[in-house]
Amino acid sequence: TSSHTRVGILNNPSSKIQEDNTAIARGILAAFLTQNNSNLKSFLSKLIKEETAKSLAAGAKIVKFLIPGMDGDTFEKKYNTLGLDLIKTHQMFCQEVLKLLPGQLAVISNGR
Repeated sequence: TSSHTRVGILNNPSSKIQEDNTAIARGILAAFLTQNNSNLKSFLSKLIKEETAKSLAAGAKIVKFLIPGMDGDTFEKKYNTLGLDLIKTHQMFCQEVLKLLPGQLAVISNGR
């Protein structure tokens, strides 16, 4: 958030939601909930890289990708306790309220 822009994330996965295929989504949500804006931006830039996704899919732990200055303990605790229900709620909102198809991308804006 800034005086000009605010960003949020809603997950609308196209596949069945499971622990092993939601590492990035849970990492993004945990970072939004636990980190300050400058650390959040740097971490998200690192997390969305293709090589990061490949490493996580191969079994790497998400804490390997934390950046200096992040509150790693708070992040890790939130990440490990963040259930799949939140992602399922996002999915339901996207499909029932926003009328998106599973996996469909959208940008929602509420300008001042």
